[in-house]
Amino acid sequence: MRIAIDAMGGDHAPDAMVAGVLTSRLSADVTLLLVGQEERLRPLLVAPRAAGGAAIEIVPAADVVAMQESPVQAVRGKPNSSLVVCAELVRRGEAEAMVSAGNTGAALAAGALKLGRIRGVDRPAITCLLPNRRGFTVLLDAGANVDVGPQNLLQFALMGEIYAREVLGVSRPRVGLLNVCEEATKGNRVVQSAYPLLAEAPIQFVGNIEGPDLFDGGTDVAVCDGFVGNIVLKVGEGAAEFLRHLLREEVLGHPIMRFPALLMKAGLRRIVKRTDYREVGGAPLLGVNGVCIISHGRSNAVAIANALDTAEKAVTHGVIDKIRAEVGTGVLAGNSGD
Repeated sequence: MRIAIDAMGGDHAPDAMVAGVLTSRLSADVTLLLVGQEERLRPLLVAPRAAGGAAIEIVPAADVVAMQESPVQAVRGKPNSSLVVCAELVRRGEAEAMVSAGNTGAALAAGALKLGRIRGVDRPAITCLLPNRRGFTVLLDAGANVDVGPQNLLQFALMGEIYAREVLGVSRPRVGLLNVCEEATKGNRVVQSAYPLLAEAPIQFVGNIEGPDLFDGGTDVAVCDGFVGNIVLKVGEGAAEFLRHLLREEVLGHPIMRFPALLMKAGLRRIVKRTDYREVGGAPLLGVNGVCIISHGRSNAVAIANALDTAEKAVTHGVIDKIRAEVGTGVLAGNSGD
């Protein structure tokens, strides 16, 4: 297995990308391709193999897609950028997956323009994992599509169900439609129209769900448009950071609490770890012909290492082939979500 890494993309590139590759625990049969400016990458690459045994190679790419650049123009105008070269490697079959913490819009454009959409999928969706009481809730779309139609939400539901089943190991994922209330007749017109489509789909549809349902463990997959999903994701990240701040301030910041805090140290560490976005590392872009993992722009080495793990799991479990088989050649093939 070969995984291409956009080594020049991200707020802390290339240092964090190289450090993440070096500390990753992927198996020895994986080759990690650091794509970027060789003169900047070579001094950082202190070992030919990652901590887990994966081999590391450098693939030269002279250009960089900046965070503020127009996504489509950047992808079309910079064919030798690290991001576009990663996508080309996957398109040509020279890599099974790509990981980027760079310009999110450009990563979306590279996925759509270079890898192409799976037949039957009108709009690819960013898929993120939200921690809940039992494990994770798969949320999609988390930001790729602000405006969607009912058919798009159905496609998101099917892809999210496949991801939860194949990667997370949920035998029969429970799929919910994120709404302002539980009644099928409430919400905007798109959500109301999507409800019967999901109810008739070959999934375990549990109906409309509300915000608190994302974290109680009763739903495995939550479906929404990218506008709502991105707000949920950002609010969740902000709330988790605020929780960690409160723990430091109220528990560790008072002398009288230091001894009880020592007794709770292991539990506090688990809380911090479960609410840290870096522990997941990246969000798969589902619906394109290849594994494309989009990481947070401020990803550090820990986040990149975990994003590589996410990429390996998606390849190992054949997520793309499952989506092609169950969505691309099923009842949705050729349908439009517009």
